[in-house]
Amino acid sequence: MHITRSILIDESELEFRFVHSSGPGGQNVNKVATACRLRFDVANTPSLPEAVKQRLIRLAGRRMTERGVLLINAGRYRTQNSNRQDALERFTQLVRQAAVPPKHRRKTKPTLASKTRRLDSKCHRSRSKQLRRRPGQE
Repeated sequence: MHITRSILIDESELEFRFVHSSGPGGQNVNKVATACRLRFDVANTPSLPEAVKQRLIRLAGRRMTERGVLLINAGRYRTQNSNRQDALERFTQLVRQAAVPPKHRRKTKPTLASKTRRLDSKCHRSRSKQLRRRPGQE
């Protein structure tokens, strides 16, 4: 399964489990296990570089277990196949997002014009507050 040009994940690393879905659907919800639960062991996968693993763990948040397993629950649709595709799409989107390295921030200094504007606005505010005082009050 191609995620990016450099990242290829074997589908045998993904584990799909189908469970009873919650929400509307009548009696069908109680009988058929249509919701999909995708599991991917991020900590032990050889398919991802270490930097991507770290970003993926940070991006996943509560979807990541303590052992480094990513869990994605998909129960939006009423069929197993649709929920499986939805889980795969969300997984690929998450990994693609983690594959993009963050841009490094360059330190910049405020321009002279921005400093002048800031000080002018402070003077203006100060003058307007001075005008609200009672005369003779210092």
